Amino acid sequence: MGKKSFIFVAALLLVLIAGAVSVYAYDSSNERRIAEGITVAGVPVGGLELDAARARVDREVAAPLERPVVVSHGQKRFTLLPQDAEIRTDVGGMVNEALEASRDGNILSRTLRDLGGGEESMRVDTRVSYSKPAAAELVKRVRKSVDRPAKDATLDFPALTKVKEEDGVEVRNSRLRAEVDKAITQTDDRDVAVPTKVLKPEVTRADLADKYPALLVIERGSFKLRFYRNLNLQKEYTIAVGQVGLETPAGLYQIENKAVDPAWSVPNSAWAGSLAGTVVPGGTPQNPLKARWLGIYAGAGIHGTDDVASLGTAASHGCVRMAIPDVIELYDQVDVQTPVYVA
Repeated sequence: MGKKSFIFVAALLLVLIAGAVSVYAYDSSNERRIAEGITVAGVPVGGLELDAARARVDREVAAPLERPVVVSHGQKRFTLLPQDAEIRTDVGGMVNEALEASRDGNILSRTLRDLGGGEESMRVDTRVSYSKPAAAELVKRVRKSVDRPAKDATLDFPALTKVKEEDGVEVRNSRLRAEVDKAITQTDDRDVAVPTKVLKPEVTRADLADKYPALLVIERGSFKLRFYRNLNLQKEYTIAVGQVGLETPAGLYQIENKAVDPAWSVPNSAWAGSLAGTVVPGGTPQNPLKARWLGIYAGAGIHGTDDVASLGTAASHGCVRMAIPDVIELYDQVDVQTPVYVA
């Protein structure tokens, strides 16, 4: 080898060695720097040193996750505090993963990437842990406060005031739990509106009219019997009710049986005298059950009477007395199982 060739080779070796040293030095100087293009939990950290990247992720991810989660329904608010949720953000693990991705490849490929303005297209997902029982308890509190069963329409006896039906509310449990879990782990929106569904009542006020096509209301205090059709008053009658000690039983009953010119099975009571325990045929002078019979409860019923002077008083032995024309008129308008309310 000539002198000139030797000098050339030597110079070339020196250049190569110097270049290798420079590449090594450059790569070593960047061993704690994250490559451009990498994001951690949505936060750009490319070009940052490890400590600076941790600080940014801590500021933009971990800190916002320390805010409470608020669940709302109307004016009601339910809060899950971060300490109760036991939120833990793995800032170090996420940033270290980003750094490891930055060091992929070999020393030459990394240097060429960095010097050539190349990027690593990598996104490190958010790593957040929290207490599942705490989230479940929040959902439980919400359901306890928000859930409300539907209420059927009802009748207020004896005035027959219709109590309006009410819709109910039910929390969509699975959906609320999913939205709470999501809110705990996201930095921007930590407010959750309670997802609900409306529960409809089974009985409405309109249904009540259909439920009571015919209805009798007996008010003992005013000695009145009112006949309603579809809850609309058709007629009011003056009646007699049971005397003291033999009161007409109060409560909600129904017509159990009907009869024209009914026989009278006389109770075995002292007030019945010589007729006690006997059966008096219908239509006879000794039978006080005149014209019609509407049995309602335990031997008590509605019947006609020829003792019209007793109407408007407490005079019977437990039955409801009506004028004969009135009981005949009423008899044809009500069927067995018609409700009878005695107030």
